[in-house]
Amino acid sequence: MKKVLIYGNGSVASATYFMLVHDSPYLIHAFTVDRGFIKDDTMFDLPVVPFDQVDSKYPPGEFDMHIAVGHVRVNRIRAQKYYQAKEMGYHLINYIHSRSLTWPGLTIGDNCKIGPNATINPFAQLGNDVTIGSGSNVGHNTILKDHCSLASNVTIAGNVTVEPYCLIGANATIRDRITIAAECVIGAGAIILQDTKPREVYMGRPAELLPISSDQLPIG
Repeated sequence: MKKVLIYGNGSVASATYFMLVHDSPYLIHAFTVDRGFIKDDTMFDLPVVPFDQVDSKYPPGEFDMHIAVGHVRVNRIRAQKYYQAKEMGYHLINYIHSRSLTWPGLTIGDNCKIGPNATINPFAQLGNDVTIGSGSNVGHNTILKDHCSLASNVTIAGNVTVEPYCLIGANATIRDRITIAAECVIGAGAIILQDTKPREVYMGRPAELLPISSDQLPIG
């Protein structure tokens, strides 16, 4: 089994650890994080090692790594650690859930994560450090460039290009043949029907609060 380190000690790292343990060929040996963010010396009974010492204790070549942090600053923090780990010489593994659907010939970078029941359709391309949440659908011939994140149940139609450093929230829908420009944030439930411009932020329509209590609804 390949020996792997996880960068991170928050909820994303915990979930990643759980999935790798229960649904991958990898053996997790330790967590690592910047010294100032270490809360405890162990996590899941494994050591938490300062990032500035990890290559001496767990040398590249013997150990691989996966960067598992959240979407802070539209994935900039995750990207920063991605590049630092690469400079240290680590190979960054992908995790593709066994219940996701991909097709032969998928083009995919490194440090990618695809959650359960996600579908990556034919001729789609994933760059480096791309995360795709459970139940999401990436259409045919769609390109997700480096450091993008899709939350759960996102639908992206065919022939879409998503430029780097984009974050797309749960249940958002992107129509076919458009481009999501770099560093955009597409909020939960938003529907995007045309090209966006860099660093735009879209919010889905919130639910409407009705002036009636639930026990007054004519249900049943």
